[in-house]
Amino acid sequence: MSEGKIYFLMILTTIFWAGAFIAAKLSITFIPAFTLTFLRFSIASIILYFVIIYKEKQVYKLKKKDIPVFLFTGIIGMFGYHVLFFTAVKYTTAINSSIIGASNPIITTILCIMFLRDKITYKRFLGIILSFIGVFLTITNANLSAISNIGFNKGDLLMLIAVLFWAAYSVYSKKVMTNYSPITLTFYSFVFCSIFLIPFVAYENPIKFMSKVPYYSYVAVIYMSIFPSVIGYLVQQMAIKEIGPSKTSIFINLVPVFSIILSVLILGETATLIKLFTTFLIIVGVYICQKS
Repeated sequence: MSEGKIYFLMILTTIFWAGAFIAAKLSITFIPAFTLTFLRFSIASIILYFVIIYKEKQVYKLKKKDIPVFLFTGIIGMFGYHVLFFTAVKYTTAINSSIIGASNPIITTILCIMFLRDKITYKRFLGIILSFIGVFLTITNANLSAISNIGFNKGDLLMLIAVLFWAAYSVYSKKVMTNYSPITLTFYSFVFCSIFLIPFVAYENPIKFMSKVPYYSYVAVIYMSIFPSVIGYLVQQMAIKEIGPSKTSIFINLVPVFSIILSVLILGETATLIKLFTTFLIIVGVYICQKS
């Protein structure tokens, strides 16, 4: 697959991930974190199973040596990141969680240098920093008082661990990608995550609240299962295989850009001049990083 096509698909994926934030807000109020994560990835597993049957005719048969691989990707990348993210949001502000989330490309690049012997060029480093500054200014609206009032709590620590888990998942995926196709790696990551979640879901006892969940929360769960999960993670694994985890992770910083666009189109919010400027910074940063 050409790099141009990978870039287009990753941009499309960031739109889906931006929509996932809206979907999460519509569902987390009514569905606890473990149950929400389980519903998202169990539904995604079923959908991906039929995709594999249609495309590849049969599902890859697990061997003993595969279990540690999918335990890592399923528990660290899926269970760990999403449960920590949903929990962190309860204890920290949207500004703090978003800024910490924007550090993902930096952390991923550091892990790539440590474990994959990746080399970072001056241009790529410049692109990452520009993009991070753009995200930081977008989230704080370039308001100095908002920046000076930022405090840190246990939610920030949980969010930082979540980002570390996500970066580790991305780097590890690259390392094992020679043994599995992107669709196989994504499918079994979803399956292992769903199985691992079962006792936690039992603890939350969904029977007592599922009947009270509004229909739009279920629609939000189905959206998260199909677009950010099945399509999003599959494209991400393809990108990691083709261009590496460091270049793939920088696309995450486009999520705030599309969040602004979706807010304008769906919620009727106004795009300020400063947000247009910071959007430009993010796009330039991503472009420089990819062209390096």
